[in-house]
Amino acid sequence: MSATPFVFSVLILQLLFASQQCHRFLAAAADGRWQLLQKSIGVSAMHMQLLRNDRVVVFDRTDFGPSKLPLPNGKCRNDPSDTALKVDCTAHSVEYDVLTNTFRPLIVQTDVWCSSGAIMPNGNLVQTGGFNDGERRVRTFSPCSTCDWQETPNGLAAKRWYASNHILPDGRQIVVGGRRQFNYEFVPKTITANTFSLPFLSQTSERGVENNLYPFVFLNVDGNLFIFANNRAILLDYMKNKVVKTYPTIPGGDPRSYPSTGSAILLPLKNLKAAAIQAEVLVCGGAPKGSYVQAVRGKFIGALNTCARIKITDPNPQWVMETMPLARVMGDMILLPNGNVLLINGAGSGTAGWELGRNPVLNPVLYKPDNKIGTRFETQNPTTVPRLYHSTAALLRDGRVLVGGSNPHAFYNLTGVLFPTELSLEAFSPAYLDTKFNNIRPTITAPKSMSGIKYGTKLTVRVVITGKVAKNQVSVTMVAPAFNTHSFSMNQRLLVLGNDKVAALGKATYDIDVTTPRSGNLAPSGFYLLFVVHQGIPSKGIWVKLQ
Repeated sequence: MSATPFVFSVLILQLLFASQQCHRFLAAAADGRWQLLQKSIGVSAMHMQLLRNDRVVVFDRTDFGPSKLPLPNGKCRNDPSDTALKVDCTAHSVEYDVLTNTFRPLIVQTDVWCSSGAIMPNGNLVQTGGFNDGERRVRTFSPCSTCDWQETPNGLAAKRWYASNHILPDGRQIVVGGRRQFNYEFVPKTITANTFSLPFLSQTSERGVENNLYPFVFLNVDGNLFIFANNRAILLDYMKNKVVKTYPTIPGGDPRSYPSTGSAILLPLKNLKAAAIQAEVLVCGGAPKGSYVQAVRGKFIGALNTCARIKITDPNPQWVMETMPLARVMGDMILLPNGNVLLINGAGSGTAGWELGRNPVLNPVLYKPDNKIGTRFETQNPTTVPRLYHSTAALLRDGRVLVGGSNPHAFYNLTGVLFPTELSLEAFSPAYLDTKFNNIRPTITAPKSMSGIKYGTKLTVRVVITGKVAKNQVSVTMVAPAFNTHSFSMNQRLLVLGNDKVAALGKATYDIDVTTPRSGNLAPSGFYLLFVVHQGIPSKGIWVKLQ
């Protein structure tokens, strides 16, 4: 498809959407810049994961038919059980190199459609499930310039399609739910026990619609798991297979889980030296009750314009409702290094599913969790590329957000449809990357990238800041790289280490003393991006290994 008709069609769409109610705030756009990185990587980015070598693994599904990226050297994937192509000589996964803006094809052997995963403590991506011959596979991708996917048949005890994963303090992953799977299991397998029943998942499943797939899973500060599905949540002691707390239903009772897809994050964890650390979850967007059935019938109901926020560590937790400037379904929520949240991608009406989304929401929205309620949202500058069903987003080490995907079709449809399959990659640069902030932006000079850090110990971070320094506005943050698919960033986590002391060394150089997290309940071991934030402006990150 040539660029000219695509740009023209997008402009027409924007004019059409500007008159609709859910887009009436577009004129308020203020900040952020968009950059087209690649017009086509040949593969639509349904899943996305940043690795410790600043490369991003991207993949879609094998049964889309041929992609637009040939495998090298005449290679082909032979899969007699594939439902689209038994012999496929095109790639369905790529590795994108952030630093060079290049990509290379990878080979997945089985169907990774609507799968899940997380980065293990050693830095490898361990990825689970999918569809058809991929539904019980465990796949591993190691960060190296020549590495490719390795697969383990029957690595899962149950078929996992639309499941969610999370890294645990002991280094394992927990895999929760999936279509018709009301249970959980662990990888890698260290015991013979297979699955553990989780009735909450069957209780939240609506007949014929579900509305509880890709549950939102977060590790609480007490070591238990917060699990949200449909419109409510529990706190699970996964070791004892016991629900230790039941949270109230979100006011209004509308579903927030796939296919009425909202998004959710664990807000930044702060005051980490306190005896009792507070944890909060934010759930935004979704679709009103009945939206999926109506969308299948061709009626596209406006998305939800609300967020719900809850202190999950409170003895009597209650949801607090907030109103977004733009209604959004199938949006992504990305934690930024300075603790703000970026809402990006999605639609203004309809639901997830083939051809079921309408009115692309082109404007990201910034959410500032520490502001007073009513002043937390700021609409950002729009993209020109609709990002609907099967879109993705991921934070990069330089503070940009990588954005890709959007394929609301059962195959690759590049022409003759309302929203063509999108093969491009973009980057969104929040306002903190503007050059006007360079004089107050920190540059980390120590420790060196890939340094190891220990739990509960003093860490000194050395930075250069050329402008005037406000020592009380210097903070160190750590961000876990997330596995993003279907509007949920699994294992996403940000810890605010703050600063114990800031010492001026001369020549615009400063030492910042911080205390690292005290346990794996706060931060499971593994690789994190470490940033220094000054007056809300983050440095480029460095990789550190918490162990």
